[in-house]
Amino acid sequence: MSLLRDVAAELIGMFLADLRLSGAILILVLSVAGLVATFAAEPLIGGAALLLGCHLILIEAAFREARRRARS
Repeated sequence: MSLLRDVAAELIGMFLADLRLSGAILILVLSVAGLVATFAAEPLIGGAALLLGCHLILIEAAFREARRRARS
């Protein structure tokens, strides 16, 4: 049981380590899902939006972390 608790704690810690990154990806996924469902957009367009959006979010997070480390 201790192993399961440790694994669960590690998984939660990974997602909560950078709340801004997790929140941005969650908002992106919900937005693209709404776009595809509401406007009957092509799933391929939704997939491309997810791919591009995740890359942009990751780049922004990397720049933010680099600026934070440069100040330290």
